[in-house]
Amino acid sequence: MLRRRAAGESVESIRPDLIIPTGKRKGHNPSLASIYRALAEHAKAQAYPEAVAQAHSDFAALLRHATTVNTDTT
Repeated sequence: MLRRRAAGESVESIRPDLIIPTGKRKGHNPSLASIYRALAEHAKAQAYPEAVAQAHSDFAALLRHATTVNTDTT
């Protein structure tokens, strides 16, 4: 999708080729809003890679803490 969008193809023309692989809408095409949201999230991640790395490490620490708390109560 990113390559085709970078080549100037419209989101509307890309949409029919995209298929949702899992979940309630499995096998359907995503909505235009979902595609634009995914493109915006990708652009944000590209613009702020250090924030993404920090968020990943914070989430990993949170999971470690939750695992420790759950094993202490048994």
